Amino acid sequence: MPEVRIKLPDGSVLQMPDESTVQDVAVAIGPGLAKAAVAGKIDGQTFGLSSVVPDGSSISILTDRDLESLVVLRHSAAHILATAVRKIRPDAAIGFGPAIEDGFYYDFDVSDPFTPGDLELFETEMDEVIRKDYEFVRQVVTKEEARELFSCDSLKLERLEEFSDDEVITVYNNGPFLDLCKGPHINSTGMLKHFKLLSAAGAYWRGDENRQMLQRIYGTAFFSKSQLKNHLNNLKEAKKRDHRVLGKELDLFSTDSRVGSGLILWHPRGAIVRTEIEKFEQTLLTKHGYSQVFTPHVMNEKIFELSGHLENFKEGMFGPIEVEGSYYRPKPMNCPGHIAIYQSKQRSYRDLPIRMAEFGTCYRYERSGVLHGMLRVRGFTQDDAHIFCEPKQVEQEIVGLLDLVDEMLGAFGYPYTIEVATKPDDKALGSDADWDSALEVLTGTLREKGVPFEYDHGGGAFYGPKLDFKLIDAIGRRWQGPTVQLDFNLPERFDLEYVGEDNEKHQPVMLHRVLVGSMERFVGGLIEHYAGAFPLWLAPEQIRILPVSENLKEPAQVLEGKLIKAGVRASVIERDTLGSRIRDAEMLKIPYMAVIGKEEEKNGTAALRKRGSGKKQEVMEQKDLIERLQQEIEYRVLS
Repeated sequence: MPEVRIKLPDGSVLQMPDESTVQDVAVAIGPGLAKAAVAGKIDGQTFGLSSVVPDGSSISILTDRDLESLVVLRHSAAHILATAVRKIRPDAAIGFGPAIEDGFYYDFDVSDPFTPGDLELFETEMDEVIRKDYEFVRQVVTKEEARELFSCDSLKLERLEEFSDDEVITVYNNGPFLDLCKGPHINSTGMLKHFKLLSAAGAYWRGDENRQMLQRIYGTAFFSKSQLKNHLNNLKEAKKRDHRVLGKELDLFSTDSRVGSGLILWHPRGAIVRTEIEKFEQTLLTKHGYSQVFTPHVMNEKIFELSGHLENFKEGMFGPIEVEGSYYRPKPMNCPGHIAIYQSKQRSYRDLPIRMAEFGTCYRYERSGVLHGMLRVRGFTQDDAHIFCEPKQVEQEIVGLLDLVDEMLGAFGYPYTIEVATKPDDKALGSDADWDSALEVLTGTLREKGVPFEYDHGGGAFYGPKLDFKLIDAIGRRWQGPTVQLDFNLPERFDLEYVGEDNEKHQPVMLHRVLVGSMERFVGGLIEHYAGAFPLWLAPEQIRILPVSENLKEPAQVLEGKLIKAGVRASVIERDTLGSRIRDAEMLKIPYMAVIGKEEEKNGTAALRKRGSGKKQEVMEQKDLIERLQQEIEYRVLS
């Protein structure tokens, strides 16, 4: 019988009969692994257990402990959902059903929107599909065969026309349901044990608002009951922290359809938070040798042709606007303007590195279906910076950026991880050699500094690889944070130069970096991270002074004046009862309240109440109170 040789993760080679599957390999390794197996990775790509393992390939068996297995489980859960929907609503046309970061979804074209009652029915029917334990069966078909199989599904027929004639087309069948799908899937529907349908919402077909509105059902699935329970609890907590709700309750920001979708109106209280962040960042930039610059919001589109943005990012840009025969566009990024400043005069190696920073407002066309409060917008201010340096200075600059990012994020209490984003599959400028060189500089610097990282394969910008810093918030969610991008391409496209020590002209290396990225997204994330309870240094109102009665208004105002003079944001509120004023301050999540009664007036003290401490209060000298608040603000105390 013919045999194949298969390499295992420990380097050993397993000899198996020809046509052996991933499941067969798991069985050969051991019964325990065979029982736990969910899928397999063959030469780095995930496959189902029924997939045949080619001769000479490397394989690892995936169990419920592997993240890739969770993706397989959730994608299969989407198919099980579709099976249930088609049983109850046979008229539903089927769109796409992928796994996503925290679960899965499936899109359906139906005449009437789904209701919460429908979701309950679908869940019950999913349980029935799981009980029947249908096998997921993969089949390779021709395009003509696929057209016949999906002759009643217009959405699938549209997708089919995008396949090339020589492309492999696969379908998966699980009992009564057939889907056009690349897989992989779990072995059978019975492997899904712990799932929950979460919500239904409208979603345009292919994300295009000019196409029909579909109904998207979101759900999640886990391998264990405890994981599902924890996730559902986190969703409840996340709902309490929703920045759109808290933003309104705390009077931080709003949007207005007359102004335009995806455009944020910063209210005075929200503007204070933003200003404090910018002030803090400015001190760090000065410390790290940056110069502040400003560039126009609108630029001639020719500069975006030169930079490659018009070629590679046109669908994300607004405009063009015709002005006296020329075409202008709102800038989607700040780098072309910074390059123009660099080129405004001849540069010498003695000038380098040059570090330009700007809180620059950019505009990007985001489809209305993806806009989300402050987190996904069309107009945003980005704390952009670009560093122009000699090749030999790159490693030192990256080390400095790592230190800068760490100092910045530490002030907000964010732990973080780092991902190295590699060359995208398409729309990448420059040669493979340049990309490989840039990638080696980034990863080599991280390794030398002992900083752990993971790869985000294909996630790089079109002009170079990057470091993505993922912030971990108070309930364990990951947010996009700072980025550091190494760019050999824009200096070449713009023909950037500096005169070297040898009096010859050389091309500088360019680093792009942001610390918070979009100020809108960062503040939106902070609202949720802190659940609206900002630390003292960021709080729009840092202390509220509450006179017990109207005749104590004057001593309360005296304390207010002292606090304001000391740099503390304070206010006196005297209306309504003391109890209602305390509740108002608690609702606004003000860090401190200072109650002034007759005894406090007499003794020059104040009864200090800290947010979240209930009725507990501390009577203290006013000068000590002021000093305490000043120190908390100066050292940016988080608690």
